[in-house]
Formats: sequence, C-alpha cells, structure tokens
Amino acid sequence: MKGPLLALIILIVSLDSLKAQSCLTISGSVKDKQTGEALPYCSVALYRSQDSTLAGGVLTSDRGGYQFDNVGSGRYYIQAQYIGYSKTIYSLPAFTSGQTQLSVPSILMDPDPRTLREVNVTADRQNVENKIDRQVYRADKFMNSQGGTAIDVLKNTPSVTVNSEGDITLRGSSGFLVLINGKPVQADPTTVLNQLPANTIENIEVITSPSARFDPDGKAGIINITTRSAVPGSRSFSANVQGGLPAVYNYDNLQNPRRFGADATFNVRSDKWDFNLSGNYLRNDIAGQRTGDVNTTINNVFTSFPSDGERSFVRYNYTVRSSVSFTPNVRNTFSAGIYRGYRSQSRRADILYNNTKTDLSTGEVIGRIRYFNSNVARKSGGITLGNLDYTHTFINKSFITVSGLFEKASLEGLTTNRNLAEPDRETVLQSSRNPSENPLSAFRIRADYTVTIGKGKLETGYQYRNQAQKGNFQYLDLDLETGSFNIIPEFSSRTEVTNHIHSVYGQYSAKAGKLDYMGGLRYEYASRAFTAGSQSTRNLNLSNLFPSVNLQYQATKSLRVKAGYSKRVQRSTNNELNPFPEREHSETLESGDPDILPEFIDLTEAGVVKDFDKGSVFATLYNQRVKNVVNRVNSVYNDTILNRVYTNAGIATSWGLEAGSSLNLKKWWQFYAGGNVYHYKIKGSVFDNVKVNTSSLVYSINANTTFRFSPTLQLQLAMNYLSKRVTAQGEDSRFMNPGASVKKTFMKGKLAATLQWQNMDLGLLGSNRQRITTFGKDFFTTTNYIQETDIFLLNLSYNLNQTSKKPKLPASEFGEKEF
Repeated sequence: MKGPLLALIILIVSLDSLKAQSCLTISGSVKDKQTGEALPYCSVALYRSQDSTLAGGVLTSDRGGYQFDNVGSGRYYIQAQYIGYSKTIYSLPAFTSGQTQLSVPSILMDPDPRTLREVNVTADRQNVENKIDRQVYRADKFMNSQGGTAIDVLKNTPSVTVNSEGDITLRGSSGFLVLINGKPVQADPTTVLNQLPANTIENIEVITSPSARFDPDGKAGIINITTRSAVPGSRSFSANVQGGLPAVYNYDNLQNPRRFGADATFNVRSDKWDFNLSGNYLRNDIAGQRTGDVNTTINNVFTSFPSDGERSFVRYNYTVRSSVSFTPNVRNTFSAGIYRGYRSQSRRADILYNNTKTDLSTGEVIGRIRYFNSNVARKSGGITLGNLDYTHTFINKSFITVSGLFEKASLEGLTTNRNLAEPDRETVLQSSRNPSENPLSAFRIRADYTVTIGKGKLETGYQYRNQAQKGNFQYLDLDLETGSFNIIPEFSSRTEVTNHIHSVYGQYSAKAGKLDYMGGLRYEYASRAFTAGSQSTRNLNLSNLFPSVNLQYQATKSLRVKAGYSKRVQRSTNNELNPFPEREHSETLESGDPDILPEFIDLTEAGVVKDFDKGSVFATLYNQRVKNVVNRVNSVYNDTILNRVYTNAGIATSWGLEAGSSLNLKKWWQFYAGGNVYHYKIKGSVFDNVKVNTSSLVYSINANTTFRFSPTLQLQLAMNYLSKRVTAQGEDSRFMNPGASVKKTFMKGKLAATLQWQNMDLGLLGSNRQRITTFGKDFFTTTNYIQETDIFLLNLSYNLNQTSKKPKLPASEFGEKEF
C-alpha cells in the first residue's frame, strides 16, 4: 500500500509545482518602525483588492520574513497584525506580464499607544471546556494525577469511572475508542491508557457524540488524548521524577510495593519545523488482599469453598514518543510520528481455601479439604504506532490530507497455578501453567478532503483498515509422577481473527445565525473471518450506514443548548470469539462464542451549557440503546470451577444525566465537580432461553476543590465515588477513592514539588475496596477486593522554556478560521 500512497503525494506536489511556474511569489519582511528590529511570528494576510477576500495567510519567520507562493493574477494588498502594534495595510503594485517574483519593501509597524503601559492580568483557566460534540478537560488541573498515567487523569472526568479491578467505563460502557493526537489505537484501551504518562498530556477530550468523520468503533464514544507541544519559535524541556514513601499497610504480602518513576519531554518549533521527543518509566506496585466465598450445587451436593489471602500487583511501564512535521511553504505539510509503549503487570493471588461438601438430602458432610493456592498471572504488552501524513492546501483554501497508520502489539501472558497441601505447603497437589500469545497487527490508509462551500465546510473521505490478531493459548498440567508438564488439548487452542473495513463519509458543518450545525453519513463494509483450532473459518460480512448530527444554539450570550445523535459499533475481540475454555485461575474457566455478533449502538444526547463570570455549568441528558449486547455470563463447570462465557444477551438501554461545574468561587478557591447518574437495563436470554432481565440505577461523582494559599502554594482535595450497580447475574458494591495533594513552586515556577496522598482511608472510610457478587440457580460467588490505602508519593517537576527574543508570540488571527 506504500507505493500508491507515495505516488499520490508525488503527483500532487508535481502538479502544484507546474502550476507555480506560471504564478507569482511574493516575499518581504515585517519590522518595528521605531527600532528597526524584525517581528517574528507576526500574522500576515494577503487579500484580493477587488472583493477583500482572503488569498493566503502566514506567520513570519523568526527573522521576520514571510513568503506567499503560487499567487494568481490580480490586484492584492497585505495586512499585518501583531499584539502590541497597530494594524498595518500595504497595497501591492500591479503585476507586470511574465513577472514571477515580487519583493515587497519592509512593512514597518507602529507600537499601539494603548499598550505602551504594561498591564498584567492573571486568571485561572477552567478545568473543562464544552464544545458542540465533546468536553475538553485540562490535565494539569488534576494534581492527583501528576506522575501517573492517562487513567489517573481520566478518572477525574464525570463521564469516566475506574473500579477496583482497573476496568474503565465511559458513561457506564466498557467499549470506547482511544485516539492519541487524533490517531486511532486498535489495541486494548486499558493497556494503552496505562502506558501513557499523565505529565505529557495537555487535554483529555471526551467525545460523546462523534461525527461521521471518526471511526464508528466504541459504543460509548471516543476519548482523544492530546499531548503537549511547543508554541511557534520556542524550545521547551520538562522533566519529572516521582518516588513513593514506604507503604503504610502491607497486608502480609510476600513483597513490599515499590513506586518510582521519571519522564522527560523536549519540544522545539520554528516556522517550518516542529519536533517533539518524550519518554517515561513508571513502577507502580500496589499491595492488597481478597476474601471471598463460592458455592455450587450439583446432584444435590452442596460445595462451599471460602477463601482468604494476598492479592497484589507488580506493575511497570515505559514509553518513547517522537513526532516531527515540516512545512516547506504555506501549501504543503509533511508529518511523521512514532510511539512505543510497554507495560508489564504481575498479579499475585496466594489464597487459602477451605472446601466442604455437604449432602443436601441428609445434611451430612461428605468431604473436606484445606489447601493453599498460589496463582501468579503475568501479562505484558508492547505497542508500536507509526504514522505518516501529508497535507496539501489548494489556492481556494481547500485541502487534502493523505495519511497512513501502522500498529503492532505483542501481548503475552503466563499464569502459574499451584495447589499445595495445608499447613506444610510443601506437598504439591496440582500444578499448571498457562502461556499465551495474542499479537495484533493493523494498518490503515485514508484520504480526507475539506472545502469551504457557502458559509460552511464540507468534509469527505475514504479509509481502508486491515486488522489481524492471532492467539495461542495453552494449558499445561504437571504430571506428579514424571515431573513434566503435559499439554491439555481441552483447554488449549490457536485462534486468528482478521477484519477488513472499507468506509466512505461525507460531512457538512456550518453556522446560521446563532445555530451551529454538523451532519454527516458514513458507509462501511466490514468483513470478519475467525478461525479456532481445526474448526472451519467463520465469516461475517456486514454493510452498514452510520449517520450523525450535532446542533448547538447560542440562546443568550451565556447560555448554549446542544443536541446530538450518532450510530456506533462495538466489534468483538479475540477473547470474546474463542470457544475453547481458557483456565487462568483455580476457580474459573473463560470462553467465548465464535458466532458472536458485534454490538450496534444508538447514542442520543441533549444538553445545556451556562457560563458565569466565575465559571460554567453543563448538564447533558443522554440515551444509549445497544443491540446484541455482549455480557460475560457465569455457569457451573464442576463443583469448584465456574465457566465464564461471552455471549450476546439481548438489548441493553441506558438513560442518564451527566453534569459538571467549574467555578472560581474566590481568587484563592476553585471548585470542580462532575457527576453521572444513569439507569441501566438489560433484557434478553442466554443459555437456551435462560431469561436475563435486570436493571439498576448507578451514579458516580468526581470532584475536587483547590485552595491557593499563595502564588506558590496550593492544596487540592479530590473524591472519586462509584455507587453499587446491578450486573447481568449479580451486583458490584460501591467504590470510592479520596485523595489530597499539596503543590509548592520554586524558581519563579520552573520547579514544582507535589506531595500526593492517594486512597485516603485512615482505617475509617473503606476506600479502595469493592465487593463483586454473582449468582445463578446452582452457584453463588462473592469476593471482596481490598487494595492498598493511604499511599504517599512525592513528585518533582522542572520546566525550562526558551522562547525567541521577542516575548510576544501571538497566534494567527485568521488561522483558526481559514486553516
């Protein structure tokens, strides 16, 4: 696919070069009239004299120079604007026949007398910004996430919740699409978000009503993470180090948790080049324990096996990210980027079991055994992303972008499971190993064209996606007589799933008076092929339309009303398709359904945004309807093992209300709160018409308040709370995590020290623990996951910004509208 892409880029550049030979190049410079010094990064616009329409726009270089290429015949004038200076207009002379170059005398700008006296205005930007299709959250406003990962930032938003197992949901749904700087990632979202360091993140964009130009993947919407970049004409360097204080509680774990990390980012940006390089390493262990009880009933025999023991995690990750863009002229931009992330997690569950069998007809105990189960599940994943983009802007200001994206993920796992006789724990009763490989490779190529039509913008495009994921899952059991591990075919398998997706879209957005509107339609043809073991390949071909519409009305200067609709799809994963049982724990097997169907989702929302002098408030009512909803459902495999199966379970609906506020109550006191409450209902049947009909009301609250004691000292208190919720076969208890952070800056803000108190509890609040319960006609299971509380971390940050000689770095006043 690289050959056609390269040929297309060469063709566009060649045609534009031929056209440029018959057009004019205009060049010049902009200077301060009083001092004669060049004015770097000044906004320079080229207008047609006949109708004052914009013909081009650039920022001057660091030496004050500018250039317009491929200017057609006609009369023109130049307008220069710069912060602190009066606007200057210069009329160009008429072009002579055959002329190809025009050197304009230096444009001399007068300082604006209104700005001669220095005025300092300081104000805090809000935590959240509401747009027509999304909410944008500033990462640096959440002090409790510093030194952590993208998940630590996300869990502060009202849309996102993270439970005790690290499962992420967006408006109650676990399916969502992750973008990094607008580039989609097809690997597991949790793996990606756990790799990306919070200190490199500029904003988190929660797109709850995506337009047709985005992939329709993700039933809850899209999370786009934008990373920090330099402003034009600047160099910047930042570094952070973090260390954890000794653990307050160890829960009698085998090892003490270790917590430390570091990251660094370097940016340099000129008028033609933009380069970024960043890297990080984070070790973030956590101690804990679990207590539970499971019982089954088979042939009138009741088996109970309560358990108690360690459940801890050893976790570390690192990332390296680099991007570069080159803009040789106003017409062409080339950019490339690469991202490499690696994450490793080892979960230890050393559990003491007390198994008892009772004959229900007589009440007699017919069996009893006490044993120790040591279970260590190690999972690791490396993700590599690479992109190459080219954008060409035509004379009429329309532009085309051709891009390619490559992704490769190597996901591996190894679970070791040993049952030892109690109390000596030396005699091996059973030992097994579960090695697994689940690599993914994917690429996509797309072309997007944008043109102004009337008062609006038309966007169209085509995309081809190819995704292949293989799986190799083995179950090895120890032969106690020979000491060798033998493969168990019943629990071992090889799988492969491939997806080919062609899509085209069209979208138009404009503004009519006080109404902003955006509407689009995306068509997608998708084919899926899945093979497991020696079974025949299962094929699924789908042809679907994905419409979207977004509206926003400016009712008053401070009140906006908005509404949106989009259709989405949640594609099935390798695990959900694999029909072979995979045994990764003493108590459970897990398997999927090769004929499982994708989920199709209708998302509808309507909301209001109210701005105040001291902040803003928003509220959004939403509805989500999921067809072919996929659930993980439990059934009894034998007296001590439950089988967890992924299967379609009917239709699920959610009605919810999401609200948030960001208020500057005083100069020294800022308050932010976000909440989400929704009613979830699932209705359908599984396992030969076993009816499923459950519903629950769920709410979550994410809030913080910041006290600024001085310009260099501030305190932030935070709370994340998730209510209990009903699942397809049980319920999850409430889950909460309070926290506190103190930040002190030094050296005029270049150095900052932040002390974090995470998972505040003091033995009183029941923080960072959650009980998960499931039940059916012949089984019951409940487990209380208790994770480490009262964690203290110290984070040191250093930022060095080296800007150009001129401190004024204005943004282009026409760039946002025209480009």
